[in-house]
Amino acid sequence: MTAETGTVCGPAAGPPLRRRGEALESAIYEAVLRQLTTDGYARMTMEGVASAAQTGKAALYRRWSSKEELVRDALRASLPPAGPAPDTGALRDDLLEVVERLRAAMVSEVGAAVRAIMGELDQRRAHVFLEIVLERVVEPTTAMVAEVLERGAARGEVRAGAVTPLVVDLVPALMLYRMKMCGGDTEGVDPEAIVDEVLLPVVRP
Repeated sequence: MTAETGTVCGPAAGPPLRRRGEALESAIYEAVLRQLTTDGYARMTMEGVASAAQTGKAALYRRWSSKEELVRDALRASLPPAGPAPDTGALRDDLLEVVERLRAAMVSEVGAAVRAIMGELDQRRAHVFLEIVLERVVEPTTAMVAEVLERGAARGEVRAGAVTPLVVDLVPALMLYRMKMCGGDTEGVDPEAIVDEVLLPVVRP
């Protein structure tokens, strides 16, 4: 209580807590994705990311020398792992799960960030980011499709010789095309239609 006013005073406010390590890194990556999806790659700045992550700009430059390096690491850290291929014992169910997993990745915040980058940069400048998407999303998806189809072939659900590189590319190629042509609208990516109208007619005996 002060002598002059009789007001009860609480303890003095301390400095804000400083996040470090993984907590700070996660906040930075979240800020990167948010800026990419709302402002685009060109308008994203290290200063803006630092402000959104409630850290100092120096903390970013100590680890990342450029915006490109920061975005690259944010994508690597944020893209979900593919996980093992589904094995329900039924070809259609397995294919549906693979397509649904890819769709979930594409409509996630990191998926929206990737679309923002690809829509804004030319092929040369986007190459470094495209390599990450191929490594973390496209190649694991085609590997899962191939595994599911090979198991289906062993059960007699897939005709002999149907599992080719072109066929296993159908899922990511079609989904990426439809997503791009529909401006990111998920209505253009229907897992059941992709499986029932495209994949199964191509591979069934």
